[in-house]
Amino acid sequence: MKNTLEKHAQDHQIIAIDGPAGSGKSTTARLVAQKLGFTYLDTGALYRAVTCVAIEKGVDLADEQALDVLIKATDFELRADGELTRVWADANEITEAIRSREVTSNVSLVSKHATVRQAMVSLQRDIASTGSFVVEGRDIGTVVFPNAVLKIFLIASVEARTGRRMLELQQKGVSVEFEKLREEIVARDEKDSGRAIAPLKKADDAIELDTTALTIDQQVEAIVQKYQALVI
Repeated sequence: MKNTLEKHAQDHQIIAIDGPAGSGKSTTARLVAQKLGFTYLDTGALYRAVTCVAIEKGVDLADEQALDVLIKATDFELRADGELTRVWADANEITEAIRSREVTSNVSLVSKHATVRQAMVSLQRDIASTGSFVVEGRDIGTVVFPNAVLKIFLIASVEARTGRRMLELQQKGVSVEFEKLREEIVARDEKDSGRAIAPLKKADDAIELDTTALTIDQQVEAIVQKYQALVI
């Protein structure tokens, strides 16, 4: 199996993992990539980076033209650092800043713009052209990589997703009420699913995986097994 996986890695294989906030995309995708010898690509980090820089520079998030100018004037870069994806905007590292609640609350406003998505999709495809990747996001299987060798769509109950995000914030020393966080996640779901361009939805040929009652290890193993079944 090792040789088979290495061969497919050389063939530039893409595994697409989509799903709503808190469904386990990031951790699962990162661990699947490690197990298969692929590279992990967090596409959401790019949209967060644009949002973060726009907020810092006082750009109107509803002004698509202004955001387009910002993107063209900024050098966004992702750098793999072990299990972490570090994010840079020009000479400034913004890895932690893009995970702020302000960015999280506003990223959907930025990502809904056509010019923003076009620029980010182009960058994502350029990055993934260099090897085999496990790519996670919200429109990977439907828009960015419609020909991915394997498409996974993760789902989970709102309560489970809220609990996961709450634990993540608590580990960072951020205190938040469960119900308030739940409302934010539901609002994010509505924005992502309701946008006119590249909405969050399951690709017709994607495999749906309910992670509500699964551990991260179980999620990872399920996806690895599905990939291995394709390449054996």
